[in-house]
Amino acid sequence: MDEKTEELRDIFLDATGDDTVTERQEEGHGSLARETDATEQVADLVARMSERYEFDSGRSDDDLVRVVTLYFEGADDAAIADDLGTDEGAVFDARMDLHLVRDGDREAPFDLSQLRSMHVDGVATDERAARLDADEATVEHYSRVVAADLESTRANDRFRDEFADLLAEQDLKGGHTEDAREDGLREAAEDIETNVSF
Repeated sequence: MDEKTEELRDIFLDATGDDTVTERQEEGHGSLARETDATEQVADLVARMSERYEFDSGRSDDDLVRVVTLYFEGADDAAIADDLGTDEGAVFDARMDLHLVRDGDREAPFDLSQLRSMHVDGVATDERAARLDADEATVEHYSRVVAADLESTRANDRFRDEFADLLAEQDLKGGHTEDAREDGLREAAEDIETNVSF
């Protein structure tokens, strides 16, 4: 250690009272490295929704969390019903409570915009059915879709978007990062020129 370095060391000791100059290294806390529990956060969102809205499905919060998870994994209502040990109608009701409307849910045998207008105006179900020339059960079904869409729109689709973000992040931390790593290794290996003679 030369004279200049010793001088700097003495200044450091006077200033800090510590002769350790290296920082302790810690594991980084990036978004992929962070161990967040997506299921817990989804459960918090479900609880917030149940406080804000009147849920019609009567399902437990645990069941509703499972519905959200399976929905974003691409499961259809039959698969979700099988997982929960219930029927597809119960899954549909749970999805509507959670604002998880599929495109196919909006394929009504009548003009859905008419039903939406009647829903907003508070027209009774039997009157809606008469005006749309449809049975009450069908009108009630699509009224649930309309109501879920309207609630979601009023909330700027916040809950649905947050569910999607949480579960997409969980996917990234799970198999998707591993898949990406394997794809990258495969591509790198393909770029290596092999020259093997037998």
